[in-house]
Amino acid sequence: MTRLEAIQADITTVEVDAIVNAANSSLQGGGGVDGAIHAAGGPAILSECREIVARHGPLPPGQAVITTAGDLPSRFVVHTVGPIWGTVPDDEAVDLLASCYQNSMSQARQSSCRSVAFPNISTGVYHFPKPLAAQTAVNAVKIWLEASPGALDTVLFVCFGPENLMLYQELLGH
Repeated sequence: MTRLEAIQADITTVEVDAIVNAANSSLQGGGGVDGAIHAAGGPAILSECREIVARHGPLPPGQAVITTAGDLPSRFVVHTVGPIWGTVPDDEAVDLLASCYQNSMSQARQSSCRSVAFPNISTGVYHFPKPLAAQTAVNAVKIWLEASPGALDTVLFVCFGPENLMLYQELLGH
């Protein structure tokens, strides 16, 4: 059975097979989690991201791609683009956010990862309501795990602040 856990930490320091980056569609780094991952991981991540965008174009919301992790303690970084709250109907935003989590886990599984750490996707500058984002994330992960039993050993929800941590702990029953 897969262990689901919420922790408060800097995702760039978490030792798992893959961390997930809340990226923008250009995959060029930015602010928040995205900027921190690119800064801590070094130029190898940006170089791979540029190659992906050159081959396939900007990454649409809900999709995910994987790169090496450069100087990070993880082996891989899965880059996913969350929806910007208010730019699409609410139900579509929820579906896109759920796809971020599920497609990220699929990318990790395809690279033989057994542990994945997620940030709180779309809850920063993309303004997705934190309680709804947490509920969507936990539901999406559980649905994916039910459809892929034994695919992952650990899924961490890495919260930068105490507000998100409390939301996830409540949803996970911790």
